[in-house]
Amino acid sequence: MRYDCKDLNLADAGRNRIEWAWESMPVCRIIRARFEKEKPLEGVRIAACLHVTTETANLAAALKAGGAEVALCASNPLSTQDDVVASLVRHEGIPTFAVKGEDGDRYYSHIKAVLDTKPVVTMDDGADLVSMLHKDRRELLAAIRGGTEETTTGVIRLRSMERSGVLAYPVIAINDAETKHLFDNRYGTGQSTIDGILRATNMLFAGSRVVVFGYGWCGRGTATRAKGMGANVIVCEVDPLKALEAVMDGYTVMPSLDAAAVGDVFVTVTGDTSIIRAEHFERMKNGAIVANSGHFNVEIDIPALAEMAAEKRSVRESVVQYVLKDGRKINLLGEGRLINLAAAEGHPAMVMDMSFADQLLSVEHIVADAAKLEKKVYAVPREIDAMVASLKLATMGVRIDELTDKQKRYLASWEEGT
Repeated sequence: MRYDCKDLNLADAGRNRIEWAWESMPVCRIIRARFEKEKPLEGVRIAACLHVTTETANLAAALKAGGAEVALCASNPLSTQDDVVASLVRHEGIPTFAVKGEDGDRYYSHIKAVLDTKPVVTMDDGADLVSMLHKDRRELLAAIRGGTEETTTGVIRLRSMERSGVLAYPVIAINDAETKHLFDNRYGTGQSTIDGILRATNMLFAGSRVVVFGYGWCGRGTATRAKGMGANVIVCEVDPLKALEAVMDGYTVMPSLDAAAVGDVFVTVTGDTSIIRAEHFERMKNGAIVANSGHFNVEIDIPALAEMAAEKRSVRESVVQYVLKDGRKINLLGEGRLINLAAAEGHPAMVMDMSFADQLLSVEHIVADAAKLEKKVYAVPREIDAMVASLKLATMGVRIDELTDKQKRYLASWEEGT
């Protein structure tokens, strides 16, 4: 079996952490139990490009339990948990290619290695795998039945491919499921972003000014958690509706250049490029902390920061300090990559339970109904979304009401009114 990992001797430690996460993934446990009996993915070759974390390990193992042949690589050079990779290789027999801190060449060689397995289904987080398939491995496209995409950035790229008429197979946007973005993005990203910043800096949030760029679901979650820690939160937005919502939620909203002059901590969560640029760095206070929780490291213009600096040095794990020519110090966290994974462990398993349940059921849907799907980006089927929510409630011991027949008739009728 081919694989690439840092150290196989980490396997037992990885297995312990994977089992710990599994205890908080009851919905995935229910689905895996059914998969083991029914084998709905028998013989299906899956190429997965995801953050290699404890939760992802459980996802991969559940796919294998359903009969799939899974090969896994990292979707970000800094998000890999090396002990998890070792455990997947040694204890699960899953070909895994990922090393935390790998350079660009090694990162893309891992994607190539996964594609060498000639998949019929893809699972992506950021669309790097899908992009390579369409650019460099087009000979494999004819065999692909469909794929899934985990995150906002990847969905944006895939919709661009669809509009351009180049998307060669159907892809289900996991990020668009309500059981994903309403919970994973808001509660998962919100908590894990703060966790990553704290682990990297050991700073005090109370009383600090935290500037959040972007008020989508990830931005909402980050702002809420920072506020809960006692921070004074400033939101920067380009969408008037989201900006208005941020105001109504009690946050200060202002242009980013104004915020640059007063903020202590800056967090980008937009999915776009060049959000924090040279003109922002020029206005920042001495000691400013800059972090990104969007998928790619393009939201912060790191080359511009390096150009402005007279010196840079590593002052803590995951913290590089740029000393500008005027003496001010700006601290960049996690090389501008996903701070929640670069400096912490990513989302809690309890929330990833829903996102990865969506993944499992969506892959099953693709395998069963590929012939009916067109070459476009699909939302997660509503029945899958509802099933995951219902299972999650049941595992939490929460019961809800059901509509009576009279209520159903009323909602279905246009004749009754005042």
